[in-house]
Amino acid sequence: MKTSSTILGIVGAAAAGALLGVLFAPDKGSNTRKKIKDKSKDYGDNLKGKVDGVMSKLSASGHDIIEEGKAKFNQVKEEFNAAKDEAKNTVNTVKTNY
Repeated sequence: MKTSSTILGIVGAAAAGALLGVLFAPDKGSNTRKKIKDKSKDYGDNLKGKVDGVMSKLSASGHDIIEEGKAKFNQVKEEFNAAKDEAKNTVNTVKTNY
């Protein structure tokens, strides 16, 4: 999660810098408020896009891990059944010979 914290820190710092720049710019109050509103929306949309991208990657990774786990489970299950069958055959062979 360090990457997401870094991204959020950078986006937050950029938003704070933009806000301070707009606040200290010599402009009419209504224009300044409109600029703040517009920039906030832009940063919010940008952040939402980044979060959605991270969540999508995590979801895909999770799906891949689950599929790999299922494949490993099935492989172990098959190996266990083969070993169990071999043990039964060995027991039957021993019973037959004695």
